[in-house]
Amino acid sequence: MPLNPPPASRAAADAPATALPCRFTTVVFDLDGVLIDSFAVMREAFAVAYREVVGPGEPPFEEYRTHQGRYFPDIMRLMGLPGEMEEPFVRESHRLMDRVEVYPDVPQLLAELRADGVGTAIATGKSGSRARAVLEAVGLLPLLDEVVGSDEVPRPKPHPDIVREALRRLDAAPEDAVMVGDAVIDIRSGRAAGTATVGATWGEGAAGQLRAERPDFLLDKPQSLLALVRSGGHA
Repeated sequence: MPLNPPPASRAAADAPATALPCRFTTVVFDLDGVLIDSFAVMREAFAVAYREVVGPGEPPFEEYRTHQGRYFPDIMRLMGLPGEMEEPFVRESHRLMDRVEVYPDVPQLLAELRADGVGTAIATGKSGSRARAVLEAVGLLPLLDEVVGSDEVPRPKPHPDIVREALRRLDAAPEDAVMVGDAVIDIRSGRAAGTATVGATWGEGAAGQLRAERPDFLLDKPQSLLALVRSGGHA
């Protein structure tokens, strides 16, 4: 649902309204928490990496989760943890990949977007190779047009580079695109790139935090996105 009145407005209350397109022709998705549920895998991989590199003690996974959407090396820097944790974290994530689940209705959503001629891309905090491996493992890679990892752009989220790169690869204009994410930095990245923004709350995204960031729309199920794309956000 759109957050700010009038229903068709993309703009926050303190910004000038921008005309909505008749429909969105491009959708850029974050990955974790939007298309796939990988949090149990992340928790276990993080615990193994922490104990291998740092040592005994309780791995601060809840703090790690507050940085979701960022590139792993950036999270380590922000948390004051060793960058050497990346290798075992990635290794364990690959080992546990068969436990990653796809959110209900996501395959149907992607198939219908493709049937409608809508371009789709992933803009993720993961590296590109890791994101493509996960998407292939869960069967979603053939349903997407492009995958952009944080290691493939100069600056990861919340900078706009990764969304802009996705749009470049799809030859898409930002005013015709929407960025869908479950974290505040997804909304900031899309907004900075000039797209409309959707806060996704069907996974583990914190609805309160997303609402406070004032995305253009807040949705609680994947299929709601299809109607939004087809209408361009018009009620």
